Amino acid sequence: MPHFRIETNLPRNKIPQDFVAKVVSVLAKSLGKPEQYCVVSVIPDVMMSFGGSSEPCGIANLMSIGGLGVEQNKKHAKILFELVANELGISSDRMYITFQDEPTGNVGYKGTTFHAIFG
Repeated sequence: MPHFRIETNLPRNKIPQDFVAKVVSVLAKSLGKPEQYCVVSVIPDVMMSFGGSSEPCGIANLMSIGGLGVEQNKKHAKILFELVANELGISSDRMYITFQDEPTGNVGYKGTTFHAIFG
């Protein structure tokens, strides 16, 4: 159910092969969710400018059912910004992350919603 999506102006060949797997693991631990439900997507080669500069930058969104909130988001932001900086070379002042806490009825899975599955 958690989904971390990052769009970046980095070319595909600058995204490490194991980046998605690393983020899935970190995301699952940070949110306290099973890895089997975590999704990470990277959209490289985006025509993007941050503050008028085309230096490496990105825009990201973390959607989850629960596990988000003012204090939790500070923890998630720290972990995700550090990982992106270390793995992709995008500094924390060249990216935004939006946090999106979705109710169970707004996320579909297996032909229904998480609300129907988990109540």
